[in-house]
Amino acid sequence: MSETTLESAAPETDVVVRAACPHDCPDTCAIRVTVRNGIAIKLQGDPDHPPTHGALCTKVSRYTERTYHPERVLHPLRRVGPKQAGVAPQFEPVSWDDALDDIARRLREIAARDPEAILPYSYAGTMGLLQGSSMDRRFFHRLGASLLDRTICASAGAAALGATYGGKLGMHLEHYANSKLILIWGSNSIASNLHFWTFAQAAKRAGAKLICIDPRRTETADKCHQHIALLPGTDGALALGMMHELIRNGWLDQAYIDAHVENGPEGWAALRERALAWPPERTAAECGISVDEVRGLARDYGTLAPAAIRLNYGMQRVRGGGNAVRLIALLPCLTGAWRDAAGGMLLSASGWFPFNVAAMERPDLLAGRQPRTLNMVKIGDDLLRQTGEALPDGSRFGPRIEALVVYNSNPVAVAPDSAKVVRGFERSDLFTVVLEHFMTDTADLADYVLPATTQLEHLDVHGSYGHTYVLRNEPAIMPVGEARPNTQIFRDLAARMGFDDACFLDSDEALAQTAFGPTVDPQALRRDGWVKLDLADAPFADGGFPTADGRCRISSPIFGGADYLPNFESARSAPALAQRYPLAMISPPARNFLNSSFVNMKSLRAIEGRPLLEMHADDAAARGLADGQLVRVFNDRGSHRCHLRINQRAKLGVVHGLGIWWRKFGEDGTNVNQLTSQALTDLGRAPTFYDCLVEVEAAGPANEGE
Repeated sequence: MSETTLESAAPETDVVVRAACPHDCPDTCAIRVTVRNGIAIKLQGDPDHPPTHGALCTKVSRYTERTYHPERVLHPLRRVGPKQAGVAPQFEPVSWDDALDDIARRLREIAARDPEAILPYSYAGTMGLLQGSSMDRRFFHRLGASLLDRTICASAGAAALGATYGGKLGMHLEHYANSKLILIWGSNSIASNLHFWTFAQAAKRAGAKLICIDPRRTETADKCHQHIALLPGTDGALALGMMHELIRNGWLDQAYIDAHVENGPEGWAALRERALAWPPERTAAECGISVDEVRGLARDYGTLAPAAIRLNYGMQRVRGGGNAVRLIALLPCLTGAWRDAAGGMLLSASGWFPFNVAAMERPDLLAGRQPRTLNMVKIGDDLLRQTGEALPDGSRFGPRIEALVVYNSNPVAVAPDSAKVVRGFERSDLFTVVLEHFMTDTADLADYVLPATTQLEHLDVHGSYGHTYVLRNEPAIMPVGEARPNTQIFRDLAARMGFDDACFLDSDEALAQTAFGPTVDPQALRRDGWVKLDLADAPFADGGFPTADGRCRISSPIFGGADYLPNFESARSAPALAQRYPLAMISPPARNFLNSSFVNMKSLRAIEGRPLLEMHADDAAARGLADGQLVRVFNDRGSHRCHLRINQRAKLGVVHGLGIWWRKFGEDGTNVNQLTSQALTDLGRAPTFYDCLVEVEAAGPANEGE
């Protein structure tokens, strides 16, 4: 077996091509793809890549199955039947020329009236910079379309890190192996952060203590020394309770605080006062845990060093999620944990990467225009709004959305309050184009479906939010069928729209050279497949946070001081609502899915079985429910039928709607997002998926009670 290129390989030669995992996962894996006679026959992790060291998750290890899936969209498709969710869609194959000519014609007609009536909708179906945020952004900037606020996953945490540290920055993944205490906070690492878990296990074997903080008793919690099952949305209160104990017991690094933490009137003194108002008794009552758990957690964090926190994004999907991240991010600054390479915190490392955003996306193509920005979380409401409709903030909506171009996303499945999302996509006067691999819930409601390449079929470059290595993805095979890269599709559309700017002629290789500017050697990246960023092992050992004064920030001129905010929907904040819907629901990902990706893979769907709701035995008994029973989960936003699983993973008063299933695989054509809200977080305009009250009852026939 040899490492060579597709162009130089003899027909019968096995070729090993370097690739990178495209999916929305913290630890972007380096991959080796073995190709024989133009067919990818094997995919494995690259053992030479230091942070991921050859391991692949179950999902990505089956990526060749995805690439050659018999249901893959291989030719452009045009709708010939009505748009109606739950009804088999009717499409006919068309040529690329016919599809692109018609799409461009329709977009030109709409843009002539108002280009802001056109909206792109994309997220992290691929994390690659070329296929995710290059030629597409140039196209929509040149068009003058509405801008999309891409907030559906991580923006609350991102805003919090920016307000606290000055950017999305954290410790190095590899150094967790040397930590003596690791708090795994809001992360089912075994399922969603596998490579971190490998380093955490190394630390555990060396004597480190692992504590999982999560409402759900996850597979990761099973393997930790302790699980603290707090109520959803109370993470900020727990952080303040920990601070209370750190202060009372003298477990602070006062020298680090004095030198590197904000010290004005809204800084450490104000935070200290807030923390002292959260003794263990108050903290325990708010979080639904014991006083001993609060005290013990603070004692471990204050006395075991080096102490590290691995935070993940689930815990910020509530009203106060951004402030919770701010408070947790302050903990290693108060104890001086940053002094050691194996101490500190990691939520996202993506701020270390020198992305050349302006050169890739070309916002200058707007030429002074300032289109409106629509938040992707609120697509359900926005698709149903009329031109000039009054908005809650007193402003006006602007033109009705007439065209939607969806790529790298499946909003009908993943966006909240999905009954509204479906109604919007069903509009007969909405022109929808979807770039996809499969007929997803969203593709089913499109006017055109364009076949996009998978990661094995196109060039891309990647950063990561879980480690500090740049990666390059080489195309391992020629595109299957008539699939085209996103970059090429938007080039083709630009040409038909008459956009003659030179930037639309940039090749994918030229884009790859541009992505990181002069800070990453493109030749080394192409030769080796990855390049490690040149960063200090302990980046904040001597402070030096990228804030205005180099100090960690406690207050913000925009957000005020970091503090705890309870959920929108809880017994404390909405007692009348909680009387009708007494169960708090979170919707963590099913272990073998990644958001809505891989749901159509029969091998993975067979492992998951069917859409499930996890519930505590006492909650089930109070409702006369039995394990395996078909149940109806409901609130004012909608109803979803699924099967009940009674187990010890659910805390009393909390249920888990494991997602995100495609709606078409649900019992009644819905998924858990039928119940979630379009309300936004305190920071970052992000979704509040885990801030959701419901009730559960035995299910009757489909649609009963809705």
